[in-house]
Amino acid sequence: MKKHYLIPLFIVMISTLLISCGGKQVMNTAQSFEPYRFDTSQYEPKVNNFAVILDTSSSMADKYKGQAKATVAKNFLTAMNQTLPELNYNGELRTFGHSTSLPERSTMRVYGVTPYSASGFGSAIDGVIGPGGTTSLPLANAIAAAGEDLKSVQGPIAVIIVSDGLDMDQAPVKAAETLKNQFGDRVCIDTVQVGDDPAGKANLEQIAKIGGCGYATTADRLSTSSSMAGFVEGIFLAKAAPKPIPMAAAKPMDSDKDGVPDNLDKCPNTPLGFKVDSKGCLASASSVVLFSFNSADIKSEAYPVLNETAMIMKKNPELNGQIDGYADSTGNEAYNIDLSERRAKAVKDFFVSRGVDPERLTIKGFGDADPVASNDTKEGRAKNRRVELTPVQ
Repeated sequence: MKKHYLIPLFIVMISTLLISCGGKQVMNTAQSFEPYRFDTSQYEPKVNNFAVILDTSSSMADKYKGQAKATVAKNFLTAMNQTLPELNYNGELRTFGHSTSLPERSTMRVYGVTPYSASGFGSAIDGVIGPGGTTSLPLANAIAAAGEDLKSVQGPIAVIIVSDGLDMDQAPVKAAETLKNQFGDRVCIDTVQVGDDPAGKANLEQIAKIGGCGYATTADRLSTSSSMAGFVEGIFLAKAAPKPIPMAAAKPMDSDKDGVPDNLDKCPNTPLGFKVDSKGCLASASSVVLFSFNSADIKSEAYPVLNETAMIMKKNPELNGQIDGYADSTGNEAYNIDLSERRAKAVKDFFVSRGVDPERLTIKGFGDADPVASNDTKEGRAKNRRVELTPVQ
């Protein structure tokens, strides 16, 4: 290298050192996100305690889709915190993989264990410092430390690991096995991958599998308010039990639990959860989700029916789902086919985020074919911008 090339390089190096010596840097987040608001009167906590373990190792400084992975991770946690309703659970936030400039601590508890509040948890997220250090052993240490933090708590526990999954050996897996042995069926482990590295995906899937009741997903798949709502509900929330009613006389047998006694049921063995008519037959074989003009974003008013359908599919593993997308007649045929396919895919992605196996879901876009109303009116076109969900046995 010629000498005159060394001068600007030396200046850049000195500038970098001056910046890094100016103090620890707090990772900044900036994200536009409109959280789904749960009706807390309809829910109760599924878990009594949760621990979030956040990767702040050096690999999280790498760029992913134009942002540092550390920023993507904090944006994800901020969106989760904005979506999570304040119910009666204890929370913890622990980080791992710190810079060697910190006082020989590979993992740090930055929040909890304490009764969860959105403001307190949000402040802890905003104050996270990083990234720096290494990954594998610190994650194992963080899992072990979380187990120690939670050893005296009562009730179910959710552990959520947010990481790129890189540079790991079997130490975090063994730590997760120890955690599972410590708490048994009380603990579920979910992992959220930041980035798309196949090795990282495999590592995090292996850890999530140990829990036996959580699952591995990605920050990409949870980037919308609808998918985040499904994630939060699946881990943290359960439908509130109905208020007790006075004891009534014994009712006739209802084998398929569709609300119609066996002696009046003309359609026995109806899949659990579907609405039926007075004869016990399916009142409607499909559900409909409507979309705004030229949009494939799921409207918030569709969340209840989608959450209910996802729950029904999980209760009936023999059922598959046919997801058909449609458009109104505005636009050309090729564009409408593409738009209707994107609408169908958005619904499929929602179900997958709720834990439904993607192999059970089939999607197809039909463009402006098979309208259910006239495309000559604004009201008719609104009804034609839809996705139909049909159960298939």
